Amino acid sequence: MKNKLVTYQNIGKKGYKETWDYQDQLFQEIIQSKMDNRKNNTEKPTKNYFLFVEHPHVYTLGKSGDISNLLLNEKQLEAKGATFYKSNRGGDITYHGPGQIVGYPIIDLDNFFTDIHKYLRFLEEAVILTLAEYGIKSERSSGETGVWLDVGTPFARKICAMGVRSSRWVTMHGFALNVNVDLGYFDNIIPCGIKGKAVTSMEAELGRKLDIKEIQEKILHHLGQLFEWELIES
Repeated sequence: MKNKLVTYQNIGKKGYKETWDYQDQLFQEIIQSKMDNRKNNTEKPTKNYFLFVEHPHVYTLGKSGDISNLLLNEKQLEAKGATFYKSNRGGDITYHGPGQIVGYPIIDLDNFFTDIHKYLRFLEEAVILTLAEYGIKSERSSGETGVWLDVGTPFARKICAMGVRSSRWVTMHGFALNVNVDLGYFDNIIPCGIKGKAVTSMEAELGRKLDIKEIQEKILHHLGQLFEWELIES
């Protein structure tokens, strides 16, 4: 039986590792439920979760990433007040920090559709639709995940990064939309391992700070429309 209820939690400001451990706990619980169903020949509904979080300054490297894309040593990281983690998500290196909206869907795609590419496109679409509400025209870049501006021009810049993990059609990790983030922190990496590509934020594009909560609500609305899920706030 497909369960389209999604438990939503806005966990506020929380460290990357602590949040990763929490995600993994939920992720493993869903996988265990699926394994139990298979073992016992049952069809008990599996759970779905969606988390919003804001991380302190942190650089994370995906499982296929290149450590040379981090341009800081340990002492320089400390001076920047930042930490570094090797992650088990896809993608290369990225930055998370204050003023950024980070969304982590931990969902069983068997409840929706078993297509990881469609899943990524839906995450991108929710961000694209949200940005459009603020007059920012964004799009996808062929062969690259995430959401971009002015693709195909010398001014191409990334506004939202994505990196996910999935096992048995259960997802974790997710997307990071730059809202009021300090873009200077991106100067310390080769973002997503792509040389010559710039990074931007909603604040940089619009010339003003934006309401994080309002943007989160718009993203949730669009995700709900795309996935046809129902949120339960926790």
